[in-house]
Amino acid sequence: MTVNEIKAAVDAGKQVFWSNFNYEVIKDEVGQYLIHSKCNNHYIGLTWRDGTTLNGREDEFFVYQTEE
Repeated sequence: MTVNEIKAAVDAGKQVFWSNFNYEVIKDEVGQYLIHSKCNNHYIGLTWRDGTTLNGREDEFFVYQTEE
């Protein structure tokens, strides 16, 4: 997923993860996109300071979809 695809999915209320279900991409109350580690409650930015380089490879991000 590209940066824009990830942001659009999060904005649409979808659950986006990086690498595995421990690392969820969230948008905080001031509009920052962050990767949240559920096991240790740490956060890193979705991107580097340049705002475009992901903290991870594009192919490692995925949307969790449940069957309805």
